[in-house]
Amino acid sequence: MTEITAPKSPVTTAEFADGIREQLKYGQGVTPEQATPADVYVASSLVVRHYLQDAWFKTQQDMVNGKTKAVGYLSAEFLIGKQLRNALLNAGMLDQFDEAVESLGFDPQTVVDAEYEPALGNGGLGRLAACYVDSLASLGVPAFGYGIQYRYGIFRQEFDSEGRQVEKPEYWLANEEPWGHVDYNRSQKVSFGGTVVEENGRKVWKPAWSVRAVPVDYMVPGYASGRVDTLRLWSARSYDEFDLLTFNKSEYLDAVKPKVEAENISKILYPEDSTPQGKRLRLEQQYFFVAASIQDVIRVFYPGQSNPDLTTLPDKITFQLNDTHPVIGIPELMRVLIDEYGYDWATAWDITTKTFNYTCHTLLPEALEVWPADLIGELLPRHLEIINEINDHFLEELKGKTRDKEKIERMRIVTNEENPKVRMAYLATAGGSHVNGVAELHSQLLKDVTLRDFSDLYPDKFTNVTNGVTPRRFIRLANPRLSNLITEGLGTDKWLSDLEMLKGLEPLAKDDEFVKKFAAVKQANKEDFAAYAKREYGFELDPNTMFNSMIKRLHEYKRQSLKILALIAKYADIKSGKVSVDDVLPRTVIFGAKSAPGYYLAKMTIQLINNVARVVNNDPDIKGKLHVYYPWNYNVRLAQHLIPATDLDEQISQAGKEASGTGNMKFALNGALTVGTLDGANVEIRERVGAENFFLFGMTVDEVDALYAQGYHPAVYYERDPRLKAAIDMVADGTFSNGDRNTYAPLVADWLTKDWFMTLADFTAYCDIQGEIEALYRDPLEWNRKALLNVANSGYFSSDRAIQDYLDKIWHTGPLA
Repeated sequence: MTEITAPKSPVTTAEFADGIREQLKYGQGVTPEQATPADVYVASSLVVRHYLQDAWFKTQQDMVNGKTKAVGYLSAEFLIGKQLRNALLNAGMLDQFDEAVESLGFDPQTVVDAEYEPALGNGGLGRLAACYVDSLASLGVPAFGYGIQYRYGIFRQEFDSEGRQVEKPEYWLANEEPWGHVDYNRSQKVSFGGTVVEENGRKVWKPAWSVRAVPVDYMVPGYASGRVDTLRLWSARSYDEFDLLTFNKSEYLDAVKPKVEAENISKILYPEDSTPQGKRLRLEQQYFFVAASIQDVIRVFYPGQSNPDLTTLPDKITFQLNDTHPVIGIPELMRVLIDEYGYDWATAWDITTKTFNYTCHTLLPEALEVWPADLIGELLPRHLEIINEINDHFLEELKGKTRDKEKIERMRIVTNEENPKVRMAYLATAGGSHVNGVAELHSQLLKDVTLRDFSDLYPDKFTNVTNGVTPRRFIRLANPRLSNLITEGLGTDKWLSDLEMLKGLEPLAKDDEFVKKFAAVKQANKEDFAAYAKREYGFELDPNTMFNSMIKRLHEYKRQSLKILALIAKYADIKSGKVSVDDVLPRTVIFGAKSAPGYYLAKMTIQLINNVARVVNNDPDIKGKLHVYYPWNYNVRLAQHLIPATDLDEQISQAGKEASGTGNMKFALNGALTVGTLDGANVEIRERVGAENFFLFGMTVDEVDALYAQGYHPAVYYERDPRLKAAIDMVADGTFSNGDRNTYAPLVADWLTKDWFMTLADFTAYCDIQGEIEALYRDPLEWNRKALLNVANSGYFSSDRAIQDYLDKIWHTGPLA
């Protein structure tokens, strides 16, 4: 990996201040005396863009000139977080910004806080994509991140008076947004519906309607690399935005109907798909951004050519499919090559399979998208024809590889049933060069279980790339105190671009004075987070308690229910007198998660957590020893405040269900200890930080599978452990629902009769490990020694390393000279 030194600022403090004044005057139309922090934020952002512009142009030009193959990262989500601080850091202008803003009479943090976080993702998949484009730029690799500029993101989470999740629009684009450059001159036409006809012996798609895909470009500056890549997000517009004749008839809503229908495509992330209309809109979204991106790539790499040699496309760019959402790009590229450029099937398929690669992010069958063939046929009739032909060719290919007819049938891309379905993960595996999982365990299970038939016949396609996170945002920006201590301990700041250098901290874990400095950093971060939580949410957190966090998407397999049941059990023991409150370790438990709007049990779990918090936090018998908080609308900003302040991180998903996780990496890198199962990247974290520095509990994948096979009866565990029985009984009897026994009846029934992810089976082991955790926490020096060893041994989990793995194993490209 190329060594990167710290960036040097291209601008002095005085020049930065002058740039802000000029932007305020000519852009915002205000003087510094009239300006608000929001004005200064916009002006500062435009100054940063100005100084990045030349590097951005040069990166694009060098890429087009073929100096190295580019990467096209296709993702439905890019959870990029706030941009200003990150751009300042990577461009070397942090100090100049702070000093310039202060010279104008403003507080830098207030200016930074004026930026509204882009609502462009939901969770780990989108944050991973953002880390990866950051690392691509930092390694000097030319790249496009391609996605959608959602107007309202997924949703803004609020809680009503009963603790239930309420979804509100996230108006992140309501104010001026200086980072996204709208480029109407490079828009693309994306079509839907219609029919396929044959003309002169060739198939011709006659679409019924089209939308305009307008690119919105975000610069992605690399850390000290001198390179600036592009995040190109597409916004859907109508070609017929307004019907004047209809409007003049006073039919006002009908007059703007085409505009509304077109713009719905990029309105929100992941529309609820429990209805046919929702499914249709999701497929429209997916095709919209990949079709626009493929057209854009041809425009970028073959400028002005009416008859380009697209057999060279795999040498120009490699597309990475970030999960199944962009997989419709495979038949789209085939359509473009065959229908628009006249290539024969074999040549088109050769180009396509050399261009695409697929990252699978899940082992859950419901997350491997399967589309009804008739829906694809309705929206994309030519693509369904191509998918069926891909399937036919693939089945013929399989007959040459195996005589196992059942295996061939299992591997069909298009199912053979009355209402056929298209398996997008199978299409991606057949239509790409490589398939990778995102942690060693996940990749092995992908080969052994989820895509076993494909792995048997195409073993060379499968590989692993363990996820990573960018240290720039999640250590340097999120945790400046720890960053300074690391630099002090190592004697250099080069670790920001070579995170394996953290290993040099390991000897310092034997130095009590250094460990005490490390502990002081954590305490100061906790005090900062307590102030932040008070300011933002009105919470009263005690920074002298253990901060215990569980932040991740709300899903049954992630088992927030296990955490809340253990908390209820602790509460029940205190209330019953089994445990003296004076002997309880003071603990503050913080949840952060959104649930999909239609996910009934997940939303009920949110309501339960909020109402446990209401009861426990207001019970005088607890004497402040146990508090539960659930800050709403969890996002990157909240993560950057909470992760550095956390003592204990929860990674308690059922073994074999979490693909990787990246929150576990962020916590370990910021000095939290982990309690977790052998799932996802937990396995690799534990191997690297040391088993003695990780709190392991719960069943293994093999034990989970064996219990499924013999028949799982959750009520047995309810009867076996009095702590579990007491906790569930309190939920059932209305303790946390003002005496109403019906409020959580579906949740209780699911726990006792189904409990598919075996929360009850792992409950006893989870509660027992808490005794070890609390015993260690009572020894602050030893706790912090182990926490420091987590930091020292987590350097592997950098997104720079992950991207280097992709470059070496899959993309076979490298940085620009």
